[in-house]
This record gives sequence, structure tokens and C-alpha cells, in this order.
Amino acid sequence: MRSIAIRRTAVAATAASLALLATACGGSDSASGTDAGDKGAKGKESAAAAPTAKALSAAELEKAALAQGDVKDHEISETAAKDTLTVDQIKVEKKVCAPLAYALMGSQVDEPAAFTKRTVVSKPKKGDLKKQDSADLEEAFKAAFDITTTQLALGSYDGKGAQEALGSLRTAATDCAGGFEFTAGGEKQKVAGVTEEKVKAGEEAAAWTVEMEQGGEKMRFKLAAMRQGSSFASFSSMNLATAGSGKDFDLPVAVVEAQAAKLA
Repeated sequence: MRSIAIRRTAVAATAASLALLATACGGSDSASGTDAGDKGAKGKESAAAAPTAKALSAAELEKAALAQGDVKDHEISETAAKDTLTVDQIKVEKKVCAPLAYALMGSQVDEPAAFTKRTVVSKPKKGDLKKQDSADLEEAFKAAFDITTTQLALGSYDGKGAQEALGSLRTAATDCAGGFEFTAGGEKQKVAGVTEEKVKAGEEAAAWTVEMEQGGEKMRFKLAAMRQGSSFASFSSMNLATAGSGKDFDLPVAVVEAQAAKLA
């Protein structure tokens, strides 16, 4: 059994992760500030090939966003206004990396005509409920916090805006794969590395594992994005049980697929 000091370190890492998650709830109607010249080649090709589309209204987008009951074993709620950040509160020195920082923080990418957010939290697994009472404190801690929280940012765009948003995010993930720093709500954040993952959803989709570093502790985020028609959604996820451990967790595929299906 590990020492009390080590367990306190784990709790501290979790607290830091919770603070980062609180930061990672940004979203607004402000312009993203991402230059059209930063769009990726894939995004340009996709935008050129796809027909122009009319954005959903704010009311239509709200109906199309995930709601409680849409994903099995997950709790879904509207993200509170007090837990959001505007893109103006996210400062990125490397302009090309801005779309990645925005999506990671749960904010908008580029300039959607309508925008909304949801918080999606996985329910504890049945086996983990028993482990929470384990005499092994490390096992009990992991079981209690083996919950994946996803910040879903959903926007609807005029013309080819949705394709361009996904293209700019792809470019950012490629050009900034080695890491970069930014501030969110005045707090310094550091991306240590970005690794591409595979995901299929909607008309086109992409995903990555993003390793964050804060206060000497590292933890992984999962970032996914998909487009369906004129709508673009990003999914920024974290799992508290992996905080400070460097361990991996699964991409919330069920959440991504459910949102894609509701937009179809």
C-alpha cells in the first residue's frame, strides 16, 4: 500500500485536473481570430468539394445537441454560463495552434452562426462501485474517479464554415504536434504533445490524444471533432483516474457517434 504522502500527491493532481477542467469550458459568440490562411489542405479540399450550406438557427441547434437520455450510461447537461470562457480569454502565441487550444478548452473554432455547449459525464462502471469500498486506497481512488467528462462544443456555420473549422483544427494538430503554450482565463497551460487517433462519425471526423502538463504533473486529454452538414462539433475529454499517472483512457466514441446521429 502506498504512503499517505503519495496518495496526497494523487489527490493534488486530481485537484489540478479539476481546475483545468473548469478552465476547459470556454465558449462564446466572439470571432476565433484564426486566419483563413491557417486552414489545412484537407479542410480546403473538403470545403471545395462540398456544397455550401445554411447554418441551423440557434433554436434548431439546441434541438440537435445531445440531451439527457441520448447516450446510455452518461449524464448530459447544458454547460452553465459561469463555467464558460470566450475565445478572447484564450491567448495563443502561435496563431496556427489557436484552433487546437479553443477546441481543447471547449470553445468555438472559427465563427459559427449559432453555438451551444453540453457537459457529458460517464456513469461509474458497476464493477467500480464495489471497488470504491476496497481496503486498497489506490484501487478505491481509481474506481471513484474512473469517470470521463466531455465538453461538447457544437456550432452551425454558413457556407463552407464547418468544413473550414475542421480543416483549421487538423492543421493545428499537425503543425503543433510537438507542443505549445497558451493561457486560458489568465491561467498558463502547456500542451506537451499531440498524437492522432482514429474515429469515424458524421461526414468527416478526426481525433487526437493531447498530453497536457500542469504543475509538473502530466495528464492526457482526448480531443475529437466531427462535421455533419453545416454543423461542426468538438469533444474535449478527460478522465480523473488517469490524472498525474500518464495512463491512457478510451476516446468517448459513443458520445461522438450519438451527436453525429442526432445531426444526421
